[in-house]
Amino acid sequence: MRELKHLYNLEKLLEESNHELVQKASREGKIAVGDVCSMIPEVLLNLPGCFSVRLRAPRTGTIEIGTYYMTSLLCEYCRALVERAVEGGYNFLDCIIAPDACAAMNRCVENMELLKTCEKEKFFITYSDVPMKSDETALEHYVKQMRLRVLEPLHDTYGIDISEEALRQAVEEHNRICRLIREIGEFRKEEYPRITGYEFHVFCLATYCCPKEELIPILEETLEEVKEREPDEKYRIRVVLAGSEIDDLDFIKLIEESGALVAADRHCFGSFPGRDEIVLREGEDILTQICRHYMVTGQCPRYMNTEKIEERKDYVDRLAMEYHADGIIYEQMKFCDYWGYERMAASHIMHEEYGYPVLSVDRPYVVGSSGQLRTRVQAFVESVEIKKLQGRTKETEKPHTRAKEGKRWAGK
Repeated sequence: MRELKHLYNLEKLLEESNHELVQKASREGKIAVGDVCSMIPEVLLNLPGCFSVRLRAPRTGTIEIGTYYMTSLLCEYCRALVERAVEGGYNFLDCIIAPDACAAMNRCVENMELLKTCEKEKFFITYSDVPMKSDETALEHYVKQMRLRVLEPLHDTYGIDISEEALRQAVEEHNRICRLIREIGEFRKEEYPRITGYEFHVFCLATYCCPKEELIPILEETLEEVKEREPDEKYRIRVVLAGSEIDDLDFIKLIEESGALVAADRHCFGSFPGRDEIVLREGEDILTQICRHYMVTGQCPRYMNTEKIEERKDYVDRLAMEYHADGIIYEQMKFCDYWGYERMAASHIMHEEYGYPVLSVDRPYVVGSSGQLRTRVQAFVESVEIKKLQGRTKETEKPHTRAKEGKRWAGK
């Protein structure tokens, strides 16, 4: 297929955290807000006058410094962030807004603070308590935390407008990004997709790491390009990729070079559910509506109430049906506690109770050209192909409904 005009430039941008679009926004006087987890509503970090940057450590080599401060048994993503912070890679930030989401991320951000990795005069770090259940009590606490730990510090330190009007403006810009990225992603449903999973991931990842207003014209132009594009490849199989942080472009490339189109992306840097539009209604506080949206749509395994646990499996099932997936790949960052349990349970349940072929992997933060991982993906692709040739497709193996008593089952 014809190369997308903005693909190469975005690939180069994503090789740095402090890239030229971030530098441009900083020169214009906008406040750069470091973001480390989707449990902090991203839209609150993109109020007029500031912009969010989801922290990454692209081109990571060794993580010896991060390991020294955090031990070798904690998440490699968190260790890589500490490594990059000590190197001075986040000196451009004006603050970091962190959730009390997991022990590894807490230690990561605490080390950044204790080691004084950023010496800007007004630089600050805040920590917020975030829900583990999805109910009205949790929502009330969530709203209070977001006001105390996010909005008020931004207003008091940098004079950011946190009025309902400003919140509404931030939601409108967020929704515009969501509509564009989802519309681009829709083309992955086609039998001969006009955009690959890798290409889509480049554009989607950029929406987490670049000032939103700079990306809107790029996404608009790319959408028109994709509409006119002539597809030239049919993948051997299609998969839903579900799991923790994936900001390593090489991981998606490895999967697709092995013959599996990443048709849907349910991970922490993906479009599901991170690029769901926020629907505002009249008659209720906007901050409450924003927090409810993130709590209700969130698919993080930190949510441990039974309804959320069941919902996460159904959500992946719906994506697999909608995007015509032949199988599911569950991945987790090495030593990620939440996703370690989720991957173990979900990979069994999605196969035994929903009837999908499932590949379950844990991976390093930087995959590179891992021969072992490539071999596992290639073997998975071949096994799914064989089942398709034998006529044992997803549609004939299982119904897409539950029994009335609430149990999932696969037809024989």
